[in-house]
Amino acid sequence: MEEPGRRLRRIRYLALALTALSLLVILVSAYIRLNGAGLGCSPWPECYGQILSGGPHPHSGGVRILHRVVASLALVLGFVLVWQCLRPTLLEAPKCPATALLGLMILLTFVGIFSADPHRVWAGFINILGGALLLLLSWRSVLATLGPAPLPDPRRHAPVLHAGLGMLALTLIFGALIGARYAAPACPSLPGCGDVLWPGSGWSALNPLATIAVPTMLGDAGGAALHLLHRWSAVATLLLLGLGALRALALPFARLAAGVVLVALLLQISLGVLTVLGGFGLGMAVAHSVCAAVLFAAGMHLLRRVKVGAA
Repeated sequence: MEEPGRRLRRIRYLALALTALSLLVILVSAYIRLNGAGLGCSPWPECYGQILSGGPHPHSGGVRILHRVVASLALVLGFVLVWQCLRPTLLEAPKCPATALLGLMILLTFVGIFSADPHRVWAGFINILGGALLLLLSWRSVLATLGPAPLPDPRRHAPVLHAGLGMLALTLIFGALIGARYAAPACPSLPGCGDVLWPGSGWSALNPLATIAVPTMLGDAGGAALHLLHRWSAVATLLLLGLGALRALALPFARLAAGVVLVALLLQISLGVLTVLGGFGLGMAVAHSVCAAVLFAAGMHLLRRVKVGAA
């Protein structure tokens, strides 16, 4: 019978390959989505969202083919990963994240059927959030092969990290709605939308089941509300997750993970600010999307390090 250690190493290598493929999927998907929306087009912002009125998609067929090839390869590896976790005997630790990862891949494949229609907010919303979850679950599958499951943290570092990650998830949700609703130009100023610092109306923009006919431009209350909620939740994330990471620097077993989170957090905030100040350039927006997924995975990794180390 095969040694458990060898089997775990094979699962780890598969999960690492899926992590790399997930990151590539996020990168290519963000480029296709944001380029299709019209970020970086000229003249800005009049050209933004022309795909909603039947205009051609600006990205090349080669990028679309690359996305399909990478996503298909990741799906195949996802099936292989789950099979390795289940047979010949069940490995409980990597089975849960690997199964969740495969389920998410299947869901995103199904959602992809509807993604060709840019008017469906829910399809774009699920695709954007799904990318971050792909990276998270891939990396969690790697971590599940490295050590025991985490236990409660007696040093009380974990609650602050939980709160920070919760705010990060909320920030990702608002950001996904901005993208899915084609609402980038609705608030081109900082820190607020003109003189408005908190949304007083436009709360209907939080509905992910809506169908849109035109892009959300400057002056739209719903678009401004999404931007403001996204920014304030980002500030809360910076404070809470930053505090949790700074406190974790005092723990030798979590110091490296905490440093990665702090760097990713500062980079993500900087990219968000530069994206707005730079007029929503395509490159900055793509980097902002990719860094968000990396930050989420890094934050969950830090949380696990704190818990496992405390155990």
